[in-house]
Amino acid sequence: MVGTILSGIAMPAFAQDAPPPAATAPETPPEPAPAAQSAPATPQNAPATTPAQAAPVEQQRIIKSVTVSGSQRIEPDTVLQRTTLRPGQPYTQETLDQALRDLYASDLFADVQIDGVQTGELVIRIRENPVINRIVLEGNKSLKEDKIRPEIKLAPRQIFTRPAVRADVARIIELYRRQGRFAATVEPKSVALDQNRVDIVFEISEGPKSKVRQINIIGNEVFDDGKLRSQMLTKQARFFRIFSSGTSYDPDRLAYDQQKLRQFYLTEGYADFRVVSAVAELTPDRRDFVITYVVEEGERYKIENVEVDSEIRDFNNERLAASLPIKKGDWYNAQLVEDSVESISNTAGLVGYAFADVRPEFIRDKEARTMSLVFKIAESPRVYVERVDINGNTTTQDKVIRREMRLAEGDAFNSFQLKRSADRINSLGYFQENLEIEQKRVADDRVVLEANVQEKATGELQLSAGFSSLERFIINASIRQRNFRGKGQELRASVNYSTYSKSAEIGFTEPYLFDKNIAVGGDIFRRDYNAFNYSGDERQTTYSQVSTGFQLRTGVPITEYLSVAARYGLTFDDVSLDENQFFTGGRCDPLRAGRYLCDAIGERATSSVGYSIIYDSLNSRLRPSAGHRAVLSQDFAGLGGDVRYLRTRFDADKYWHVGGGFIFSVGLEGGYILPLEESRGPGIDKVRITDRFYLGEPQFRGFDIRGVGPRILRSPYTGTVAGGDQAVVTDRDRIVDDALGGRAYYLGRAELEIPLGAGARELGLRPSIFVDVGALWNVTRPLPTVVFPQATDEDGNLLFNEDGSPSLLPLVTDVNDSAGRPLYVVPSDATSNPGQVTTCQVGYSATAGGTCEGTSVNTRFTNTTNPFFEQFLGDTPKPRLSVGFGVNWNSPFGPLRIDVAKALITAEGDDPKLFTFNVGTQF
Repeated sequence: MVGTILSGIAMPAFAQDAPPPAATAPETPPEPAPAAQSAPATPQNAPATTPAQAAPVEQQRIIKSVTVSGSQRIEPDTVLQRTTLRPGQPYTQETLDQALRDLYASDLFADVQIDGVQTGELVIRIRENPVINRIVLEGNKSLKEDKIRPEIKLAPRQIFTRPAVRADVARIIELYRRQGRFAATVEPKSVALDQNRVDIVFEISEGPKSKVRQINIIGNEVFDDGKLRSQMLTKQARFFRIFSSGTSYDPDRLAYDQQKLRQFYLTEGYADFRVVSAVAELTPDRRDFVITYVVEEGERYKIENVEVDSEIRDFNNERLAASLPIKKGDWYNAQLVEDSVESISNTAGLVGYAFADVRPEFIRDKEARTMSLVFKIAESPRVYVERVDINGNTTTQDKVIRREMRLAEGDAFNSFQLKRSADRINSLGYFQENLEIEQKRVADDRVVLEANVQEKATGELQLSAGFSSLERFIINASIRQRNFRGKGQELRASVNYSTYSKSAEIGFTEPYLFDKNIAVGGDIFRRDYNAFNYSGDERQTTYSQVSTGFQLRTGVPITEYLSVAARYGLTFDDVSLDENQFFTGGRCDPLRAGRYLCDAIGERATSSVGYSIIYDSLNSRLRPSAGHRAVLSQDFAGLGGDVRYLRTRFDADKYWHVGGGFIFSVGLEGGYILPLEESRGPGIDKVRITDRFYLGEPQFRGFDIRGVGPRILRSPYTGTVAGGDQAVVTDRDRIVDDALGGRAYYLGRAELEIPLGAGARELGLRPSIFVDVGALWNVTRPLPTVVFPQATDEDGNLLFNEDGSPSLLPLVTDVNDSAGRPLYVVPSDATSNPGQVTTCQVGYSATAGGTCEGTSVNTRFTNTTNPFFEQFLGDTPKPRLSVGFGVNWNSPFGPLRIDVAKALITAEGDDPKLFTFNVGTQF
């Protein structure tokens, strides 16, 4: 600021500001001092007059000229425009003071002085505020820069001002307080650079996160402190809550906890409860908080009477009151009162009163501690739908959405049909979830329904690789458009490859044929599946099934929830076995493959027609949380082709939203195959092994794939005949296990889906706990594959092992070629063709049944099978039971499911499995 002292000669006086040193804290700009004052001239040798000696006399002078000195970036004209000083105009002390205030208010200058006050030739000397070069944050660890920088208003190339710095400091500290760090400090510093530039450095000391050390409650008598603390979102900091975010202090959470306390008491009957005060005190070390609540519980009230007073004639007051959740004799419960209001509003909406005004009145008797409730329903007109507006759809055609609406223009309003419309639109899967249809009242008796949809991608292109405990290495490539051309059509194609299965499929579905509620579709497929068992700890392929075919289907609704579907399919199956592994002499060898596998091989065609009756009231087909679904299906194979049976299946599921985000569901399914063919021989089931039901992973958790139901176990022997210590192997990894499937099965489940936080929901994580129970049975017992000869001593007496079981010898069988001709082996010491197999008993012929040449006497070609113990197990309807927990995750690699399940009840022969996972494809 400029201060002028007048003596014999007018001398301008101003402070020379030194440049700011590096890395110094910005200072507060000085307040403007009084402008130069004018005083009468005194003789040259006379002493100057001080203010104490004589008061200055205000004189008006004329500005001769105004110039600007010290400007670098700012034009002099810009400086002059911010003042009222102009040549030829008079000026006074007040005029100069106002000019200084105007220039400082612009925040462009660090210092301003005015010279030439006495002569009228005014010189405005300025020192410009520096320009910010960059903003630097130091010391921030818990809050990353991307969280802090949006709060900082200063930016490079802006003019530096100290008030702006102080404002940014306050914003940063507020960020840390929201995170619960009330001891955080921010020290701003400036680093001077050339060309009047500065770097602004915010040195942050975050300090520890402020915890809630103690929560004190004063005034509670009915409920103890622990019970009330459990209702709060804020928790006391303890060692076992190291991963909890509720132990941090948050002022907003303090107000929320007061509301939670009030809600708790109001649901327990204490209608007069109030929180007198809630105080959070910072401990002396500024590390933690102590929160103290003072409460008044009041008296507990019981419901004396519940009435409904309706001015709408369509309601029966007594019947409506009897249907309410809150009853006479209950303790007062504010939540039940809200539920009763909602119940009445929903009931009114069902009969067309969309805007029924329901107001509960409370009649309190403090002496008797009772309360009577009267739900008053004001008179209102019946509401009709004036129009239905659909907004936000750019790809999806309007008709695709409108055909899911259960209300149309001119219909009487119905709240149930409105909710059903929203559920059906959500189930399409074309839009963001949780769509709600808004009701806009345009008149007392008319409403406009507005569906504001937000489209999401409906095309799916998936190229993924993964590993599955079922299929080992998996490659999946698929393309799918669920809203083809915006008409709701579905077009899909997929190719899958894994160690044990390969498939290619293309399909199309039209849900509304010719804009009629008739669905049609079709699929063409090729599937190559390799069944397997275990030999020792090695997994080996048993039979291969190659299926090629197509299916046509259609469906029509009968009612809102009931629909019927029909289908026709034609499939050509080729079932084969590895000839090198299971064939002897060109034929399937039951000793190596088992009679049940030899019976399965061959080519056949299956022509089937079927139908399904479907009842579906689920609120969502994608992620249901309420409603139920039941499907009864029957397929008849025998409309031509080589296979004849009637397969019947039933599948039902029910879901409940049990509150707090928990979803409980139960499911039951079962099936039976009725064979329509004649017996194909003793020990051979009328239903082929490839057409039967199978049970196990993944539908029956806690068991391996095909781990439940009828099966053949082949257990080798250990020990020797000579030692008399032959024993059956019990190690499951060394037993050959062939699942046979069954003609009848049932499977039930109960599952509770556990809610997670918003972040986990965005990742698609859905954990659950479950119980599964089921069984698979009803297959013809296969004939024994072989009876091994029992060992005898030299006298022909039968030999037995130490445990009393018979000692068995290997079975030696003659081998013939595919035409039934005996095969022989040329002796190893023969001069020609040693060790070769031929049909010649003497000599050798390279051609089966050809002319024998030579004189070698050949030995019969035989096959030796070591003894094994064969068991037929698992063919029982006895229930198997497993419990466990699992999680679904929509991972970047595809849907992933992990289950940990313990089989508690099993049958002999079952194959339990504790841990399973699948990723890369959907099973």
